[in-house]
Amino acid sequence: MATTRTASAHWEGSLMEGAGQVTLESSGIGTYDVTWPSRAEEANGRTSPEELIAAAHSTCFSMALSHALAQAGNAPTTLDTTAEVTFQPGTGITGIVLKVVGDVPGLTVEQFQEAAEGAKKGCPVSQALAAVPISLEARLA
Repeated sequence: MATTRTASAHWEGSLMEGAGQVTLESSGIGTYDVTWPSRAEEANGRTSPEELIAAAHSTCFSMALSHALAQAGNAPTTLDTTAEVTFQPGTGITGIVLKVVGDVPGLTVEQFQEAAEGAKKGCPVSQALAAVPISLEARLA
C-alpha cells in the first residue's frame, strides 16, 4: 500500500532578506523557521532544506540497514546514523556523507560494512538523491 507524506512551506520576502516556515503536515509534529542565512551560514535555531534532507536520509538508511541485518539473521541492537549534507551557495548540494555506528552481535566489521553499502544503495532516499555523491563510513561500536 502506497503512502503519501506532506510538508508545506510559506515564504515572505526576497531570498536574502525574507523568511519562511516549513510545516510537517502529515505528522503534525511541528512548524520550523527557515531563512537564507540558516541555509548558507549558521543555523541559529532555524532549519534548512539540507537539514531536512539529512534527517530523511539518516532515518531511511537506518531503517534499510536494520531490515537487511535482521533478514540476514543479525538484527542490530542499535544503529546510530548521521547524514551530513553539504550545500554550496551558487552550486547546490555537493555531497552527502552517511556515518553509521552499529552494535550488531555476531557480525564482523567487513560484514557490517558490506551490509551498510547495500543499505546505502537500497535506501529509497539514497535512490532519490542519486544525482549527488553519497559516501559512507560504517563501523561497529
